[in-house]
Amino acid sequence: MKIQLYTGTPRYIGDDGQFSAIWKQPAAGPLRVTKEGIAGDVQADRRVHGGLEKAVHHYAGENYARLAARFPQIADALVVGSIGENISTFGLDESSVCIGDTFRLGSAVVQVSQPRRPCWKIDARYSLGGITAFINESGHTGWYYRVLEEGEVAGGDEIALIERPAGAVPLATLWTTWHFHRPDADRLRAIAHAPGLTPAWVKRIDDRLAWLAANPAASEDA
Repeated sequence: MKIQLYTGTPRYIGDDGQFSAIWKQPAAGPLRVTKEGIAGDVQADRRVHGGLEKAVHHYAGENYARLAARFPQIADALVVGSIGENISTFGLDESSVCIGDTFRLGSAVVQVSQPRRPCWKIDARYSLGGITAFINESGHTGWYYRVLEEGEVAGGDEIALIERPAGAVPLATLWTTWHFHRPDADRLRAIAHAPGLTPAWVKRIDDRLAWLAANPAASEDA
């Protein structure tokens, strides 16, 4: 399966002087893939983007048609590469990709670490409200990779699944379960133990499990 490759640098977004690197441009490459991400790609806010656990962002090309069907007024703007991803493909999405899946990306090896958590900058990017909420509701979030082996990648390179751990949890299952009003505690525990899930997500799930345990009457209303 061939990839499309994108990189970008921060620029102003919105009216309050904040920066975002959600705008990406096609990159031919080859570019170096390091533990911190793809050479030439810069994140504006390292608290929520980039770093070892979110080094590379992948968004399914199929998701753009889903977004365009919901928001036809901006269909022309919903083109592959426009939502801030580094990698886009057709043939992989949140239903078919699992936490912990390991892929060869060009000559690098990457592992799925967590879903993307969409924020207000997506609405600002397209100058339309409601897109972020729809992505949250639908689970068409995209996902992040950590880099296990550094290498190089170019547009048109292949991405191939090389390992799926036992007990792997699809991204769609994680997202759907998490967004239940009262999620099943056993399902949450299983997700928390999914091989490869980031420590931040494990803590988030553990905190919610602790809340459910401390509020049994509320959790029984699920």
